[in-house]
Amino acid sequence: MAKKKDKNSASKKASKVEKALKSQAGEDELDDVDIDDILEQYAREQANFIAVKVEKCSRPSKRLNATLIPSPAFHGRKELFLFGGESVNSTGLSEFYNDLFAYNVDTDVWRKITSPNSPLPRSGHAMCLHPTTGVILMFGGEFSSPKQNTFYHYGDTWLLDGDTREWTKLELKKGPSARSGHRLTSWKNYILLHGGFRDLAASTTYLNDLWAFDVTTYKWTQLELPTSAMKPDARSGHSFLPTEDGAVVWGGYSKVKNSQKKIVGKVHTDCWNLKLTPDLSTVRWERRRKSAWAPSPRVGCSMMFHKGRGVLFGGVYDTDETEETLESVFYNDVYAYQIASNKWFPLVLRPPRKRPQTAPDDKVKSKGNDLAENLARLLNEPEEEMQAEEDDSSDESEDGDGKVEHPITLTLPHPRFNAATAVLQDSLYIYGGVWESGDKEFTLDSMYAIDLGKLDGVKVIWESFNIEIADVEDESDDDEGDYDDDEEDNESEDEEMESKDDAPEEIVIDETEELAESASALSISPDPRPHLPHPRPFENLRAFYARTGNLFTEWAISNNKDITKRGKDLKRDAFDLCEDRWWERYEEIRALEDQYEEAGGIGEIVEREVKTGKSRR
Repeated sequence: MAKKKDKNSASKKASKVEKALKSQAGEDELDDVDIDDILEQYAREQANFIAVKVEKCSRPSKRLNATLIPSPAFHGRKELFLFGGESVNSTGLSEFYNDLFAYNVDTDVWRKITSPNSPLPRSGHAMCLHPTTGVILMFGGEFSSPKQNTFYHYGDTWLLDGDTREWTKLELKKGPSARSGHRLTSWKNYILLHGGFRDLAASTTYLNDLWAFDVTTYKWTQLELPTSAMKPDARSGHSFLPTEDGAVVWGGYSKVKNSQKKIVGKVHTDCWNLKLTPDLSTVRWERRRKSAWAPSPRVGCSMMFHKGRGVLFGGVYDTDETEETLESVFYNDVYAYQIASNKWFPLVLRPPRKRPQTAPDDKVKSKGNDLAENLARLLNEPEEEMQAEEDDSSDESEDGDGKVEHPITLTLPHPRFNAATAVLQDSLYIYGGVWESGDKEFTLDSMYAIDLGKLDGVKVIWESFNIEIADVEDESDDDEGDYDDDEEDNESEDEEMESKDDAPEEIVIDETEELAESASALSISPDPRPHLPHPRPFENLRAFYARTGNLFTEWAISNNKDITKRGKDLKRDAFDLCEDRWWERYEEIRALEDQYEEAGGIGEIVEREVKTGKSRR
């Protein structure tokens, strides 16, 4: 009875406060209300106004020109954030979105995040995660009238907190002009912005300016070059990747005047190095030479950064464009671009191979036994324990559900361009995209994941094609087949020139010297760090670390400048270096594996003791 009385009393009190606040002439009533009660009511209303609501939901509606980015790694969540985009409804009118979704890649759970201070609806914007601070920056984008007669470009700067999921708009006096189709990447304590375009109805302006956003001061700085300095042509939709001393620009699209002074589309295939120092006034551009095995010209295929390389998927190229017709080639291939060596490699799916057999290596074990014991005493942490800790932290799920298994196929996703892509923990995620057949345009409703280390198939998270696509797919496949046959013929001729005459039935993997000779014979790029242990063909990262972990740990100890670092931290440094080294030579070793397999098949893979002195050869 007392509880009921207290509840009624509190309800009457709240009602009295609300009535007093709404009263037009209620000075007498306000005198009867405690000031603390009024402030408490205001606080509740303000909290409800700014509250971020997170709720489970079905997958997002199909859309294009949205952004897909990973959540900060140190937040302990395997999540992707999807924001914005646009679509055309059944009446032919454009719809723009400002909804934010979080996708847990382990539990296959989508959550919709709603907050009253979200950015306005848009597409063609850019988002970037700063890897060390966790700052997520969004800039620009576009909005149009339902019939797309007029366009509006945003020039606003927003921050998204990956942990609380709160948006914050920065009111800045100086910053980049409004645009869409621009690109962002990170360098040191900056997020860099380059390019984009503005549609001014009468004309479209393409941009090549360069800006740096300081993640510590939250301010933009324009990086200006002398008028006579070399720099990339203006463009949008290009690739913008981070490097140790700046960034790299590749590809893109713009409209230019041809010799007849007509405005035509131009597909860029050039590559530029952006050189930066802490003194941002010393910025300069250097043009890179054209690399062999580069993808054919295309647009709608921006690369994602992963372990010192860019990963590219899909794209489109217009082969015959007139005022009445447009013929295009659509792609679904995957390429890796090694930034340091300026080399391209096609990434080809192949079924999982049998694990290599490892012969006993007692001599090597005994030789390194003393070092291993010393390191064990120093580190006092078994390798299995460290791996288990990493797995536990990375597998943390706010749902408590187990991992969801998706079907795997060895067929790459349907050709498309402008797919939203992101790399999260060594996997490339592909969301949506556009495909055309004649004068029809299809926004694809699908999502996939490709393990960039194994390349053992495509994980189909979901795939929902229209019947119309299935009706015209056969015709498209025939056209693509003719193109692919020609391309495969050219590639096979080049491979025949590079491959060896005879292939061994057994591949003996032992000496670094042998690997260097084989790499040289197969036109593999020189090793930039030959003093470090080298991965072997058919050796995964775990096996590479098991074989060379002591050497990398010794390196971590000898290069440790922080005397407060514990053994656990040193061991993690050693593993990070080992992982970087494995990815650094990944494409080269994989090319070597392919050459071995294509040359005549492999009977058995055997690991033998590393010998000292001269090679058997």
